[in-house]
Amino acid sequence: MNTLVRTVIMTIVSIVAALLANSSHASVTIGGTRVVYPLGQREVTVRLENDSKSPSLVQVWMDDGNADSKPGEIKVPFLITPPIFRMDAHKTQTLRVIFSGDTTLPQDRESVYWLNVLDIPPKAEQKADTNTLQFAFRTRIKVFVRPPKLPGSPEEAPRQLEWKLVPAPQGKGQALAVSNPTPYFVSFSEVGVVNGSQTWRNETGGMVPPRGTAVITVPNMNSVPGSSTVHFTAISDYGGALTGDAPLHQ
Repeated sequence: MNTLVRTVIMTIVSIVAALLANSSHASVTIGGTRVVYPLGQREVTVRLENDSKSPSLVQVWMDDGNADSKPGEIKVPFLITPPIFRMDAHKTQTLRVIFSGDTTLPQDRESVYWLNVLDIPPKAEQKADTNTLQFAFRTRIKVFVRPPKLPGSPEEAPRQLEWKLVPAPQGKGQALAVSNPTPYFVSFSEVGVVNGSQTWRNETGGMVPPRGTAVITVPNMNSVPGSSTVHFTAISDYGGALTGDAPLHQ
């Protein structure tokens, strides 16, 4: 490696290190990993906390599943107050999520929307000999809208799922098709297929809709014996783990 190339590489490394050392970090957090909105209830509240030493400008909105939608162009049957505000260091803020009733939602199953929280930190003071990289951080969590008097319970739903092997979507190996006969969404943090000492694991999770199906990919899963078992970790209303095992159908 000649001197010029080495100098260029070292310069690039120095610049990247400086940028990372002076970059901002997320400071505003949501009190929970999901929100459950009982349909018929006037509103629910969501707690935010700024755990940094600096204030942040916060914008909040909801979307119907398209993460790339712009807040001003989204039409959802919910209002959030306040929609934009300043959060001082080490302070909390309570959001009010209100169902507007502008849309008729299914009464025999849950619906899902997403709550977005955009954390915009203040502009850092920049010295003449340093570089500063500013980030705005967005957190996005699910909002499950739950009609009253649904049969069963969300805690029981994961154990009622049916699992079978199907060809993987990309055409290589096998995947899991999961059918959900319940009126509740079921989200997973992890799904695995176990046969004796062999385990094929998906650690990215997934979600199956009520009275619907979903395909969950499992890396490197081929020629799985029919005696295998599905081991899953589902997520409860409170973010806890609901683990279970189920037979795998061919």
